[in-house]
Amino acid sequence: MDDKKLKKLREELEYSRKRRNDWDARVRYLEERCSEEEKLRVSGRSQTLVLSVEQLGRLMRSAASSLPQTPGSFGSAGEEAGA
Repeated sequence: MDDKKLKKLREELEYSRKRRNDWDARVRYLEERCSEEEKLRVSGRSQTLVLSVEQLGRLMRSAASSLPQTPGSFGSAGEEAGA
């Protein structure tokens, strides 16, 4: 009787490990998709706003600090950073 119980537990363990591996693979896939989507959105937004590299840097730092600024506060794309 104990052998049957041990065999059943081992089968359940193997099944659970396989499911865990499947879920881990799914998580990695979804993390990659989210990362790609975020990159595409940042790229698309920077092209839509027509920002210079410096302006994009300020926008990204602003977003990272959770203090959003409006695109107009960065000036036009041709405007110098000091002007």
